[in-house]
Amino acid sequence: MGSDMILAASSGGSGGFNLLLLLAVPVVFYFLLIRPQSKRRKEQMNMQTAMEPGARVLTTSGIRATVVSVDDDGLLLEIAPGVEVHFVKQAVMQVLKDDEPEELDDEADEDELEADEDDERVDLVKDEPSEVDLSKDTAGLDELDEDEAEESKPKAKAKAGEKPSA
Repeated sequence: MGSDMILAASSGGSGGFNLLLLLAVPVVFYFLLIRPQSKRRKEQMNMQTAMEPGARVLTTSGIRATVVSVDDDGLLLEIAPGVEVHFVKQAVMQVLKDDEPEELDDEADEDELEADEDDERVDLVKDEPSEVDLSKDTAGLDELDEDEAEESKPKAKAKAGEKPSA
């Protein structure tokens, strides 16, 4: 009986495949996960160390700013004219290209608004009906039976000293 178990284990023939699979999984993880992540981390570190004054940056919180000065571990960013803020270098997500607009062009927006007004406008206010009848129909009230009038009245009133029953 013991020899039958040994024969069954050795006749599987998948030991080499299992060993190959065991070695292939870490290699796949290295090339798909670890290597690209370390490459991105290196690029981020190089970008942060190569920061120089005058560069336009985007922070991790979404603030677009201009680098005023660079310290060992921090930056002085100008987020608006006359408004300067200290950030750590790790808070910079990317350096913006020069061809991106530095400020919004308000004049262009006004021209676009005027052009839109010339086009067909959609008014979101509800149109008031031309005629609304607000008078009540009093003819139906006269025809109510006394039974219906009694049903509409409250049937029982609680006294001030009584507790409501549960």
